[in-house]
Amino acid sequence: MFFEGDRIRSMREMILAETLEDREKALANLLPYQREDFVGIFRAMKGLPVTIRLLDPPLHEFLPHESKAQEEMAAVMRVPIRKIKARVAVLHESNPMLGHRGCRLAVTYPEILRMQVRAIVEATIECAAERVKACPEIMVPLVGTRQELALLRGQIEETIAEVKAEMEYKSRLDIKIGTMIEIPRAALTADEIAEVADFFSFGTNDLTQLTYGYSRDDINTFLPDYLQQDLLPCDPFESLDITGVGQLVRMGTEKGRAARPELKVGICGEHGGDPASVHFCHAIGLDYVSCSPFRVPIARLAAAQAAINEGK
Repeated sequence: MFFEGDRIRSMREMILAETLEDREKALANLLPYQREDFVGIFRAMKGLPVTIRLLDPPLHEFLPHESKAQEEMAAVMRVPIRKIKARVAVLHESNPMLGHRGCRLAVTYPEILRMQVRAIVEATIECAAERVKACPEIMVPLVGTRQELALLRGQIEETIAEVKAEMEYKSRLDIKIGTMIEIPRAALTADEIAEVADFFSFGTNDLTQLTYGYSRDDINTFLPDYLQQDLLPCDPFESLDITGVGQLVRMGTEKGRAARPELKVGICGEHGGDPASVHFCHAIGLDYVSCSPFRVPIARLAAAQAAINEGK
């Protein structure tokens, strides 16, 4: 049995590590936690596809920034507080949501990607031994160029092959590898990216931020004025901006399927639970929408209405 405190400690040890050897040691401690998580998910899903997004947040989010919390962390981990403060300073970014996160973390720290993929594959094979069919789909976040995804796809495929060989697993593993389209450039060059992707998931939260130049965390400082003066018809983070952001989703879908006709495409974000957004996704031929659990009933109803309206 694993405890959340042990998991967080291992994650922080990995972030504080100053050498590749120390980082890999910490990741080896994290591996069982990740594997256990995936085994539980695969058992619950029982043959249904499970999309797993690789590490996305910037690393600084896993470290405390207040002095008191840093002191507590130093005491628990038995490291000098100056080491924690120094690492926080190194990881500081002026615009972290536009910085060292998503696929960029995997490029800099490929050992993190390999640990996560190893956990997925080991969990898949463990479930197969229990006669539970696992259908993982590995999603690489924040891709902006074909080269990024091609590089990381290669590392993912290498890791899958390594684990299969180590575990002497002879059967075929059908693990799809795709990406989240959340950067406007990715939508504009979707035909190139689709050459190395099995599926697209449009991350409409980040895509809206980067298309409008609005921070989702800070928009409420001016949104009421924009709504009152009819500068915006609604909150663009609640209902998809079909004219602008939607145009990128449509373009990315069309370009992606032109390069790979069988490409599975959907959206991920709160827009997936908004009826108007769901109707738009249905109209442009997306395969699915994803949203928070409490919005699933709304999304299902909206999807049914869209299908009925199309039939009429």
